[in-house]
Amino acid sequence: MTTKQTTFLALSALGLTLTALGLAQPRAAALASSVFDWNAVAEKPTPSGSTRKFFQAPTALLDELECHVTTLQPGQDPHPPHQHPEEELYIIKEGTVEVLINGERKQIGPGSVIFAAANQPHGIRNAGPTPATYHVIKWSSAGAQQAH
Repeated sequence: MTTKQTTFLALSALGLTLTALGLAQPRAAALASSVFDWNAVAEKPTPSGSTRKFFQAPTALLDELECHVTTLQPGQDPHPPHQHPEEELYIIKEGTVEVLINGERKQIGPGSVIFAAANQPHGIRNAGPTPATYHVIKWSSAGAQQAH
């Protein structure tokens, strides 16, 4: 056998082994139908207010589904505007927020919904005189990660 053939066989064997290991990695159990009581989810202080993490897990269709609730004190933001490959949905529960979407800033209040598309810059801050609370639902799937 030539050196080229030996190298090819060794690299092929390595590739197959790595593929098998990747497929064999245990996946966390899919999130089952559940109820999450507001009062049972711990509120954790943050520098800008507080957060409650309801869940972060794979589902039958998604690699990961996450839901948390953020409360911002007046004038605060959770972090600077950013972007990421996951999509996000924000639902404003109370207060007035200023959101940056598509390069525009808009003020919105309770009941409003924000959709932040994959890889699009977005940001949020409390623009009112009282605490602002909003739900964040974020998801990712293999197709989204591979497309970007």
